[in-house]
Amino acid sequence: MNISRIVRGTGIVVLLAVLAGCGSAKVLSDGNIDKRLTVKTVIRNHISGATNFRTLNGRLGIDYSDGENSQSVTVNLRMKRNEVIWLSAPLGVIKVYITPTRVSFYNKLQNEYFDGDFSYVSHLLGSDIDFEKLQNLLLGQAVIDLRDQKYELGYNEAAYELKPAASLELYKLFFEVEPRNFKLASQQLSQPQEQRLMEVRYSSYQNVQGQIVPDQVHIAAIDKNERITIGINYKQVELNRDLSFPYKIPKGFNPVAAK
Repeated sequence: MNISRIVRGTGIVVLLAVLAGCGSAKVLSDGNIDKRLTVKTVIRNHISGATNFRTLNGRLGIDYSDGENSQSVTVNLRMKRNEVIWLSAPLGVIKVYITPTRVSFYNKLQNEYFDGDFSYVSHLLGSDIDFEKLQNLLLGQAVIDLRDQKYELGYNEAAYELKPAASLELYKLFFEVEPRNFKLASQQLSQPQEQRLMEVRYSSYQNVQGQIVPDQVHIAAIDKNERITIGINYKQVELNRDLSFPYKIPKGFNPVAAK
């Protein structure tokens, strides 16, 4: 077993915990599909149902696999809406700090760090990602603005299905919206020419202080021949507490090159 690879993988797990988004608590979808709704109504309900909070605090149980190695870890998560996403593994051996302009993490076990832009995150998730997309992904919202193009509305037993009415040149998109809270049941973005795919499934949601937050999330990310799968379980989620986001890269650490 390659210990160095697994240790570095732990840093990736912590980073991808953020990318995977909030978990879910039984797709609160006791609601029934209403085929009288128009595509505009489904999209409007999804947007208006976005989680509203100032800060979010919780713990994430994460299962990670890259096809060669698998591991599980629990990390602390803190978010300040539109400003900061912060993660810390036990004893602070690994920390992640993400803002609208910066992606940074360090790993004390390997004496290494990364401090750069979202290209690193985009490679890991198999899709172009920025802070707004990442935040939406965390909260069970579409990573793009669904109002920017026309969609065809379909149905399955548990969700409304949204597909672009016209083929897109570079992307293929697919969204499933659960009917009770109009949060996402899944979203899929692919770039066939680049051999990239990101699929996120929100298997359940939970009600936290009157806000709907994911509870269990499953991610599959493919970038050419690399495939990563992640399962996330949200625990002890709290909203709107006063939080701090301590982060400082230790001296003497070696930089990790962006892929």
